[in-house]
Amino acid sequence: MSVPEDEERLLPLVQRWPRASNFVLSGCAATVAELATFPLDLTKTRLQMQGEAALARLGDNARGPAPYRGMVRTALGIIQEEGFLKLWQGVTPAIYRHVVYSGGRMVTYEHLREVVFHKNEDKHYPLWKSVIGGMLAGVVGQFLANPTDLVKVQMQMEGKRKLEGKPLRFRGVHHAFAKILAEGGIRGLWAGWVPNVQRAALVNMGDLTTYDTVKHYLVLNTTLEDNIMTHSLSSFCSGLVASILGTPADVIKSRIMNQPRDKQGRGLLYKSSTDCLVQAVQGEGFMSLYKGFLPSWLRMVKFGLSFCFCFLCTYITFDLFSFLAWPCPQNTVLSFCFL
Repeated sequence: MSVPEDEERLLPLVQRWPRASNFVLSGCAATVAELATFPLDLTKTRLQMQGEAALARLGDNARGPAPYRGMVRTALGIIQEEGFLKLWQGVTPAIYRHVVYSGGRMVTYEHLREVVFHKNEDKHYPLWKSVIGGMLAGVVGQFLANPTDLVKVQMQMEGKRKLEGKPLRFRGVHHAFAKILAEGGIRGLWAGWVPNVQRAALVNMGDLTTYDTVKHYLVLNTTLEDNIMTHSLSSFCSGLVASILGTPADVIKSRIMNQPRDKQGRGLLYKSSTDCLVQAVQGEGFMSLYKGFLPSWLRMVKFGLSFCFCFLCTYITFDLFSFLAWPCPQNTVLSFCFL
């Protein structure tokens, strides 16, 4: 039965537009979580670029012994040589990315749950529907957010370029968008989108399946209850599986996005993601696909916990002030915030 128009006008905005409200709440939570975890993301990207074999074809002096080995030494090296605040270099496009990615992904996921994948007759939502819905939502969100991811990766490498005596590519975030658009057109903003959406699909698949499986195992076979400890342990395990599945695609994505380009915006090192994969394995070995694995795993766990905490705190805050009256999508948040 529909709500009369007069009564609908009296409802809070968040109750009239729940998907838009979820988009705003998830965007705010993602922003806080991104600020808290961004140094891990920067360290991960720097590690992924070390020893890039394809640079030897251009006579680049970046090929050779890595200046830092390991997550901690890389982070300390950035602080010593570039400054503490450089650990957040590129955080602005990263925030843009998560506003688009996290918000769009959650809205898409809820739409798929309600409209496309319906509950079974017993009112139970099966795991396989959650996995497929999560993968599709992740792919859509990541594709839309690809331009911001591209700018983020390139800005994260600006500090290294400066240390190597190379000219900086951008004066700021908006200059980066304008320059990439001018050189490569609209298509240039979606450079690296193939491994990017592949990573999103793999991460969502591994995370959702592992999180749900581990949580149910802990609740049924241990003394733990369905509380923050259970969610933390589940996110720890799901982040591990997601990192194992997604790191190779993440390495390929980062290298394609950061490669030098000609005046038409075409890459000079790699023709495609497959070409980048082959060159990395042949020139550096299979394990080169897992460079930056540790900070990637830790970031997933920390980001998931931060996102969940911020989202629920924001929800409670709105509820205390009587602005939020629709049922909190707790299951959606808790199963989605660790991706």
